[in-house]
Order: sequence, then C-alpha cells, then structure tokens
Amino acid sequence: MELVKLTRENIEQEHICCAISNNKDIQVVSKKNWLKERLDEGLVFLKCDVRGKCFIEYIPAEYAWIPIEANGYMYIDCLWISGQFKGHGYSNLLLNACIEDSKEKGRKGLVILSSKKKMGFLSDPKYLRYKGFETVDTAAPYFELMYLPFDKGADKPRFGNTVREHENMPKGFVLYYTSQCPFTAKYVPLLEDMARARNAAFQAVHIQNREQAQNAPTPFTTFSLFYDGEFVTHEILSEKKFEQLLVSKGL
Repeated sequence: MELVKLTRENIEQEHICCAISNNKDIQVVSKKNWLKERLDEGLVFLKCDVRGKCFIEYIPAEYAWIPIEANGYMYIDCLWISGQFKGHGYSNLLLNACIEDSKEKGRKGLVILSSKKKMGFLSDPKYLRYKGFETVDTAAPYFELMYLPFDKGADKPRFGNTVREHENMPKGFVLYYTSQCPFTAKYVPLLEDMARARNAAFQAVHIQNREQAQNAPTPFTTFSLFYDGEFVTHEILSEKKFEQLLVSKGL
C-alpha cells in the first residue's frame, strides 16, 4: 500500500474523510484549514492511498492541542483505520512509519490519548498495549495517556493540571471544541440551535490556538461536553443523541 503525505502542494486535492465526498463541504474546508496552519509546526498527516479513514496524524508534543507535558515526544492526534480497511495491517504500516519518522527527528518516543476501554474517537488501548505502549497518566472519567518511549530512561509524559480544574464552569452545557475534527463544523452549530430552541443554557468554546488547547479543562480538546461542571462526553453528538441528553436533563 502506498502512503501519501499531505503537503501544501497536494492538500487541496487529497481526500481526507470517506464520510464527506465534497471537497468544498464546510467540514472538509475547516479541517484542511486547521491542517495547513499546523504543517509549519511539524504536523504530519500520512494516509493510505485510498478514499476512506485510513491515516495517522501526529505532531511534536510541544505543539499538540492537548494539555500535556511531554516535551521531546511526538504526539499522535489520531490513528484511524475504519471499515473495509481493517485487518490488512494498515495500522501497523502507519504506526511504524510514524515511529521511524519520529526516531529520525530525534524524538524521545510517542504519546497518544486513549481510554480504559475501547471508545469512539479514542485510540484502542488493547492495540496500543500490544504495540508496546504503557499508560503513564490518567484523567477522569476514563482518559488514559499512553506512551511508547524509545529510551526507557526518558522522562515520563503527564497530563497538565488544567484537566482537573472544572470548578469555575458556568451552569448548563459548556462545550469545548476545535476544528481538528471536520465533524465539529457541522454538529456544533446544530447542537447550539437545539439548545436555544429548548432555552437550555449552552456555551460553545471554540479553541482556536495551541495555548488555549494546552490550558483546556479536558484532555480531548476536539470535543468535550460538560453540564453544570461535570464531564458528559467526548463523542461528537448527533441531533438524536443530543435530544436524548436534553430530555435526560429535563430540558
């Protein structure tokens, strides 16, 4: 399988999401604009030469949009192999390419966000442990920071303190999100409209730079929903799922 690396020269032509065929869709435009701004910071988006979710995205941890302390490591934003592409060794192919590249760049190892058990939008902890990753830190309710050091003597990464600071959140729903995932461009406005129609308190915090992300109150800055200061979910909600959540809150 040939691997394709996104560059400024090919990013407009390359397909990045099998769920969205239109390259001019607001979701694709939002994601590609976010990627373009990260390329000069060392972000790598490496995909198999297919139309589908079969890619790895990683960046030097100093520039990662997550509250972690992992200087010298490479942070994997996303390793996603879906549907028909599973079971062909593409995860190993992409991860091995990331490992080789990271070693060539003098990184201490890899860091990735996972969970206690396999969950949507988070890397599979069982697969990561199989590949030699270890859990190095945790954050409520289920987030796990896993790492693969290239040198066992390397400093261990950790979550930043802000992931445990929720005391000053306003009442109602507070959603933290970025443009890293294309689906937030579609679903965040829909959720805002639904909350407004129910007169439900809803504040969307669009994280727009690295500094904001690295000081966020959640490890998963792509999409994290809170209610009255309590974490609700990191999974991007459809209208149906948000409707069920509103009903469960009596709204």
